Amino acid sequence: MNDTSKYSRIIAGTMTWGNWGKQLSTKEMESLMKRCLELNITTFDHADIYGDYTNEEQFGKAFGKSGIKREDIQLIGKCGIQFDSKARSNKVKHYNYNKDYIVMSAERSLKLLQTEYLDFLLLHRPSPLMHPDEISEAIHKLKKEGKIRQFGVSNFTPSQIALIETAIPVEGNQVEYSLTANKVMYDGTLDDCIAKQRFAMSWSPLGLYFREKTAQTSQIKGVMGNLADKYDATEDQLLLAWVLMHPAKVYPVVGTTSPNRLQLAIKAEQISMELEDWFILLEASRGQEVP
Repeated sequence: MNDTSKYSRIIAGTMTWGNWGKQLSTKEMESLMKRCLELNITTFDHADIYGDYTNEEQFGKAFGKSGIKREDIQLIGKCGIQFDSKARSNKVKHYNYNKDYIVMSAERSLKLLQTEYLDFLLLHRPSPLMHPDEISEAIHKLKKEGKIRQFGVSNFTPSQIALIETAIPVEGNQVEYSLTANKVMYDGTLDDCIAKQRFAMSWSPLGLYFREKTAQTSQIKGVMGNLADKYDATEDQLLLAWVLMHPAKVYPVVGTTSPNRLQLAIKAEQISMELEDWFILLEASRGQEVP
């Protein structure tokens, strides 16, 4: 359905670059962008809500100062989530997929990111009130005007995608997928990406492994040592290699701002994990052998 060859196999997630995380300065963001490009990480994942609607502007200022050519990077944007913040006086968190809102949100992202187009625009989360015709009108307008190159969704099920596709093709789906959160392997989501040749992306590809101590993470740690020695790899590299092995050709969105960890992430592409080792990790995650 679409050509994903221009996107880097590891995508830089920007959610924690600003107010929701490291609060990087303009100069620090500029430096991190350049380091990403040195590592051949050329794709940057955004959403209008990141940093309480401030990340895009901060990234755009850094990009404007960086001297990086627009054609050398790819920008992914998301829209649709609305919540109460200093920037928006909403009464309740909700989703808005009206034609005018989608167009306005995309155009706002372009202005703040200091770019003329987004390589991929995603609807951030499904809404019970979304209508495919309304969405289609907005996307056709944005594509016709050259403001977006490709259109996709995030966190959508196959049936929700099928609804949208009654009016317009969906070229990608960004979902939560990791060793500790892998239900998309079983509910048809990744099957749908393979069958329809959608661009599959994974947010939080390291899952809970480093964030929480649970029975599941303890079980995984129990087998990680031997595998780390076998592959001469770090734990985060093995977690990424596990995600990369899926036939849906999932592109992990890596949220770290550490240049060292980004370099490790890139090296995960070089790990050729054996079939049984992949299942050893899955069994540890499940706490039982596969059915």
